[in-house]
Amino acid sequence: MPLPLSRASIFADGLDHSECLALHPDGHWYAGGEAGQIYRIAPDGSKVEQIADTGGFVLGVAVSPDGKWLAICDLKNKCVFKLELVGLTLSEWTRGGDKAFQIPNHLAFTPAGDLFVTDSGAMGKAIGRIHRFNRDGDGGVWHAGPFKFANGIAIGPDGQSVFLCCTWLPGVERIEIKPDGSAGRRSVYARFTKSLPDGLCFDARGNLYVSCYIPARIYKITPQRKVSILIDDWEAHTLCNPTNIAFGGKNFDELFAANLGRWHITRIALKTRGLPLASHGKGSA
Repeated sequence: MPLPLSRASIFADGLDHSECLALHPDGHWYAGGEAGQIYRIAPDGSKVEQIADTGGFVLGVAVSPDGKWLAICDLKNKCVFKLELVGLTLSEWTRGGDKAFQIPNHLAFTPAGDLFVTDSGAMGKAIGRIHRFNRDGDGGVWHAGPFKFANGIAIGPDGQSVFLCCTWLPGVERIEIKPDGSAGRRSVYARFTKSLPDGLCFDARGNLYVSCYIPARIYKITPQRKVSILIDDWEAHTLCNPTNIAFGGKNFDELFAANLGRWHITRIALKTRGLPLASHGKGSA
């Protein structure tokens, strides 16, 4: 049975249609806005402050493994920005390498500091790709796809694969990472019906959570690939076009969602510990 909607609440309000969010190891959250805003949110959600402006439309954000900077996908500027969190210096980091980005959408760091970035391609077309860059920003296309709108991306729990939301599949694909770092076997991990999956993240048990732009819903996929509805908001109010999700909270057992259709971040009392990301380090979450 899905969780009751009473388990979801507004965590922080006053954002401009945020697409994504990322948790810093110090407890602060970072999120973007549709007019280029970069927000920093207090650990308890009590304060939302704008700390930078790309002048574009911010999609995915991710904290670097050392916690020193924020990687930012920008739709309008077609690039990934780098925001130094000490001094708040914003600079262009990459435009895609050997193939220019069309829609740089979402991103995920490896513990070694490499960065995977999805390029959605175009709405409704199967021309999406995955790019990979080293810590200096050198790199390019890692997997040419084509993917049906490459969207949210996450490193698998084993560190040997990446999981990708393909919005117009609609579903999730898994791509192996070979020992030399190149892309390996590609397979469909899960499919959905009448849903547009957008973001994803793992818990510590290997369950995959997938947020959907439409309907206002989050799915849970077990390691055995059983799909169920975690939570659903048919009114699309507490959850409204939830685009990306991440674990956080005092015990790292709450699920947080950015809502592109609203002005707030949603907190869900999941009571299941999340899988730490590269920026969280070993045992920090």
